[in-house]
Amino acid sequence: MENKTEIAFFDIETTVPTRPGQGYAMLEFGAILVCPKKLEELRSYSTLVRPSNPKLISSLSVRCNGIMPEAVVSAPSFADIADTVYDILHGRIWAGHNIVRFDCVRIREAFTEIGREAPEPKGTIDTLALLTQKFGRRAGNMKMASLATYFGLGNQTHRSLDDVKMNIEVLKHCATVLFLESSLPDTFPENHWVSPNAITRSRNGKSPALNKDSPSSSSNIKSTPALSPENDRAEEKPSLFSPLTTVEKVPYSIASNTAQPDTFDMVALGNEMNAASLQPDVTMEENPILQPPEMPSTVTVPESCSDSLGFLEPDEVSLPSIRALHVPFFRGSQRVKLFYEGAILQLCCPRLRIRFGISKKFSDHAGRPRLSFVVDAPPSLCGVLDTCDSIVQKVYADSGSSSDWRCVVSRRQGFVNYPTVRLHIPTAVNGDVAQYATDMYLKEPSGTIQKLIFSKFDATELDTFLKPGTFVDSYLSLDPYDYQQSSGIRLVATKLIIHNE
Repeated sequence: MENKTEIAFFDIETTVPTRPGQGYAMLEFGAILVCPKKLEELRSYSTLVRPSNPKLISSLSVRCNGIMPEAVVSAPSFADIADTVYDILHGRIWAGHNIVRFDCVRIREAFTEIGREAPEPKGTIDTLALLTQKFGRRAGNMKMASLATYFGLGNQTHRSLDDVKMNIEVLKHCATVLFLESSLPDTFPENHWVSPNAITRSRNGKSPALNKDSPSSSSNIKSTPALSPENDRAEEKPSLFSPLTTVEKVPYSIASNTAQPDTFDMVALGNEMNAASLQPDVTMEENPILQPPEMPSTVTVPESCSDSLGFLEPDEVSLPSIRALHVPFFRGSQRVKLFYEGAILQLCCPRLRIRFGISKKFSDHAGRPRLSFVVDAPPSLCGVLDTCDSIVQKVYADSGSSSDWRCVVSRRQGFVNYPTVRLHIPTAVNGDVAQYATDMYLKEPSGTIQKLIFSKFDATELDTFLKPGTFVDSYLSLDPYDYQQSSGIRLVATKLIIHNE
């Protein structure tokens, strides 16, 4: 592989699939070659890309990145730019935000579609995993938009070259903060450094107005046919990052807790980055693709709120009293929780009828099935959940989220009078032993209730109890999430009483 020392920061914009199995179509590619010693821009390239099927550009896709179908009519196809993209990426270190799970995969898919060999990186730096590991979640969900807001860099445009430039600026800002903190640990203790641009919340759940005059690094993108001629030959300097193995060739593993190296030992940081980018996760949404982990933490609620009012039946809930508040999460970051009369909202729903039994088609990072099942939702439950949907969706929108919202109540066309909700059964892992985190009981016709004890984690065993047509009393927690461009509310079953009728 040719020795190329530049780091290739890149980003692609794609269509947004509107149905299962549809796949993505590339709409824009942008890259900046950066000197690894100075993080200095050497060359840049960006172009719109005409998809093979323009009908894939849905209204949802346009809302995501603003690329209209007419904008790509005269753009080159991916086959037309494949040589240039290959030259930019092959043999270089690839860098970008969330590229391991998205951009890298889309690049390889695009080359496969045209029957070409895909470029291979010398190493991969995913700044999402890198900054989550090193910078913590003090900027919230660590999306590029959140990081840009945290540092006052303006709004993310979701256009390739703009996003690449913003990514580099965010990386510089994070490095500066980490440098100060590591150099003066007594002056900047952990959790002390909080940007004035970080979005904070008052207890009424409203966000303060953002500074409309804050500087923006975004600009209008113009398609350029090739790499700019200046600095065409980058100076041959040793890379700051050691060679990394590409993602596809390394098995998933979870790094053990080891002593932390010097924050700015860049060779060690590069190796850590590779390991961090490969760590899997049990995400908030069902997804067959393994995800990187969320940082472990304990959620604490505002002092004025008690832990719980207990579990309320939907008929007992006064909808105007439901509120969504930001609560502390991890290293100064926040997450959204639903409250009712000063306590966390939890629901008790008697005799929910199971529509579809245990789903085992998705797996967690250890290969265990990620368990869930679907129940019919009565009108009272739908009313509470629809209200929660509306409240949380507005909170995320006010925070600048552009994620696609997934309603917790499913109403399918032709079956609007038969709404359903999906209940999740979480898994607790103690060492190497996995157990159901949901307490499950069996209620006999006589009224006797006995706790179900499972000797091992075996999803097939649950099929015997959670069959379609069975009624369950469900004790639910409501967990709002905004993850990987998807947001909504997840219903987690903390306790189930299964009617053996």
